[in-house]
Amino acid sequence: MLRAGARLHTETSWLDSWHCFSFGRHYEPDNTHHGLLIASNDNTLRGSTGFSDHHHQEMEIVTWVVEGELEQRDSEGGVRLLRPGLLGRVSAGRGIRHREMNPASWAPCRYIEMWVPPDRGRLESSAEVVDVDEALTAGGFVPVASGAGHEFAAVLGQSQAVLWAARVVPGETVTIPDGAHVHLFLAVGAGVLDTGGLAGAGKLAEGDSVRLVAAGWPLFTAGPDGAELLVLETASTV
Repeated sequence: MLRAGARLHTETSWLDSWHCFSFGRHYEPDNTHHGLLIASNDNTLRGSTGFSDHHHQEMEIVTWVVEGELEQRDSEGGVRLLRPGLLGRVSAGRGIRHREMNPASWAPCRYIEMWVPPDRGRLESSAEVVDVDEALTAGGFVPVASGAGHEFAAVLGQSQAVLWAARVVPGETVTIPDGAHVHLFLAVGAGVLDTGGLAGAGKLAEGDSVRLVAAGWPLFTAGPDGAELLVLETASTV
């Protein structure tokens, strides 16, 4: 279990970023990935600020907005406006330049960005936005980005990765998807994780994460204010 305050931290005049894994200038040799997940960053941008043009290649990048709006513009002419309920996916392929900005001058933008490597290299870059807002209201976990062929999910170029999301109402219990490597991130709210006696059980607060290995469908019960969960499941390692 990694508590929110124990994450690696980058703070500037416009960015407040918390890293579950080694990232940028932060490096811990025993904290570089979990399964295929090599980055999980909790970013907050001040109004009218963001990341200027920068380069990515050979990476599947998934963006989940928690609060506010995020505008993405890329070198292929694509423009995408993400908000809560919309999942953004960028496949960098052989290479792509893009920028990520908070278009609002009066409100912050908080979003979670996750990276996994693709199955194959040297592919054309691509991007898409999937509206999962309605699906999340039905309850339980929804596959929102998948390389395993889940219908209506954003298509990842990594066949061994699935990102699940859930909005859990107060007091509701949901079953965490099982897998060889599962990274659970509590984006909003609080609750209790029951792993049936395995490591990782206990109370979770916003920003906490748990790394599970073949945990056998553990249970999560939301606290009095509900919760929003992101679970990245992968079947292999980097």
